[in-house]
Amino acid sequence: MSAGNGMMQKRGASVGLDRVRPLMPGLIAAMTVGLAARFLSEHYGAPVMLMALLLGMALAFLSDAGSRTAPGIEFTAKSVLRFGVGLLGLGITAQQIAGAGLGVLALTFSGVALTLGLGILGARLLGKSVAFGVLTGGAVAICGASAALAIASVLPKDNKDLERDTVFTVIAVTALSTLAMILYPIVGSALGLSDYRMGVFFGATIHDVAQVVGAGYSVSDLAGSTATFVKLLRVALLVPLVVVLSLVFARPGRTDGGPAPRLPIPFFVLGFAALVLIGSTDVLPPELVAALLDLSRWCLVTAIAALGMKTSLRKLGDVGPRSIILVCALTLTLAAFALAGIQLLLP
Repeated sequence: MSAGNGMMQKRGASVGLDRVRPLMPGLIAAMTVGLAARFLSEHYGAPVMLMALLLGMALAFLSDAGSRTAPGIEFTAKSVLRFGVGLLGLGITAQQIAGAGLGVLALTFSGVALTLGLGILGARLLGKSVAFGVLTGGAVAICGASAALAIASVLPKDNKDLERDTVFTVIAVTALSTLAMILYPIVGSALGLSDYRMGVFFGATIHDVAQVVGAGYSVSDLAGSTATFVKLLRVALLVPLVVVLSLVFARPGRTDGGPAPRLPIPFFVLGFAALVLIGSTDVLPPELVAALLDLSRWCLVTAIAALGMKTSLRKLGDVGPRSIILVCALTLTLAAFALAGIQLLLP
């Protein structure tokens, strides 16, 4: 009996290795690009997400059909991405959300809703698809590149332009985040905002978390901690948004003996929500939480490198100036709305 069990275990391990082995070349290639992007970010101050994307695009030939690295790149761009997004839930606690003032909550949530709605409306007015409006509006409204990647993972896969539009959105919001990190402290100072109000402004408007932190702590510790907290409130809205999009774009399953219906809510979203609850209970030691959040960042950098490898520069040029206008208009509208809300709602 024990010999039979041993045989079954060996067979199972062999099957597992057979599944993993084809993925390793592409996964290692994406990780290598991620390491290079991290090096450039740490030594030259370049945005790590943007560097991973651009370096990946320079190696687009690795994802050609028939290439040994293609399966692993596909796996990294999808599965590793979802794992990384799920781990982001550890950065938010229910206590943080409950402890925010009504003014901050109203400003943050209404800003996200306005930007997402205007993204859809603007996309239609400019002749773009609703999916593109959701993608750009969600990225600007919530958390930049991470939101763009998470939203793209639940949009209809029959959209042949989805990967191109995702890459464009990541490049656009990352570039605008970096510009905002430099300009918004100047704007806040010119308007005479207090450090607290300036932190709320940064957290409610700048797209990516890293640039929010950079802008906030360039002013003061109070502005930095406030900006980070408000930003995490926006990140928390990624869960309900992706759940809603999953339900809206879900396809009914087959009932003729074919594949079972796909779960309308992706597992990584459920994992995100579960980790928010786990992080709120202080069950995990702070060191483990910090390590898992660092792993999340590594997963996202590696995934975006893989996404870059799947992107053609020629196809990216087909996006057109209307897409650039839309992202810039959404960014400016969110900033103006936040400044007006700060004057009306905050002490």
